[in-house]
Amino acid sequence: MATVTTAAPAATIFRSQSHSSRLRRWKQGSFVDFSAELWKGHPLIHPKKRGRSTLVYAVDQDAEKSFKKTVEADRLIDMLRDSNPRELEQLVVENILAFNEGFWIRLAARTDTCKSDDDKKDYEELALSVMSIVDRLVHKTNEKIESATDVLKAILHPVMDEHEEISWPPRDPEALKLMEKELVSREQEGQLDEGFLSEVNAQLRQAKEDGDKPGLEAMLQKVLQLYASRVLRKRSYAYKGGEVLMTEKFLESIIEAPENNWNKLLLDGLTVGKGQVPPEDLYSVIKKRIERILIRTEGGSYQQRILIEYLKGIQSRAEEIVKVLQGPQQ
Repeated sequence: MATVTTAAPAATIFRSQSHSSRLRRWKQGSFVDFSAELWKGHPLIHPKKRGRSTLVYAVDQDAEKSFKKTVEADRLIDMLRDSNPRELEQLVVENILAFNEGFWIRLAARTDTCKSDDDKKDYEELALSVMSIVDRLVHKTNEKIESATDVLKAILHPVMDEHEEISWPPRDPEALKLMEKELVSREQEGQLDEGFLSEVNAQLRQAKEDGDKPGLEAMLQKVLQLYASRVLRKRSYAYKGGEVLMTEKFLESIIEAPENNWNKLLLDGLTVGKGQVPPEDLYSVIKKRIERILIRTEGGSYQQRILIEYLKGIQSRAEEIVKVLQGPQQ
């Protein structure tokens, strides 16, 4: 895992100075290119061939310069890929001047040459994350950066009444849609980071301990469900070699659905109900998803825990339905 201290400032990483420019010196009030003078009178160069040799030299220098820029871009891309969410933002801040056209061209080239869909998706998600952070830095340089508490309040605002109390279910049927819209907007701005997830978990823990705010507790759970659904739906495993993987597709339909629709989807999709997916197959693909999350998220992070709990919640609901429909096992 790359650490922030390994990152050089943008001005250092992407400072590119050609060999010919280093040979320039100030002489009698004007710049003189000593690279040309070095060739003058060289015993191995015939005067008539001097122009061609200088051209070859310039081409070689351009190739060297291009190669160095590619190496520098690859180094930064590797550091960004190996970083966790907190380190990623710090790396972007430290290298903000490095995200020029050359960087994005190189990142696109590496994305196109990926051998696996997972790796390609990783690069695509990295690009979106970096662009989101850069955009936020550019547009909020002179603005107050909102705290995690401010972000959470903004997301919950549509479901609050005039006394800033939350009832469950919301009195306004459109309130949840507005809340989800705000959450999506904040996620696109890169504000649903570990700090935000930590804040939601802290508020949820406090609400459970107090026991007198069931509306707030239910709504915080809803925020975490919406977050998990939003993150998990970004990566699809339902298609392989031009074929649709039925069980993966079924799981993804549940992931994308509101929690109160899970029962109907499970009854319609599982073989114990009206569907074609054996419960064991569903449990198997859920297990694979969890394994992928363990590999692709920071160990012990709130993000990892929330995504895994969401998938386990789907499996628990499926197990309950299977138990009811099949009856007690002998």
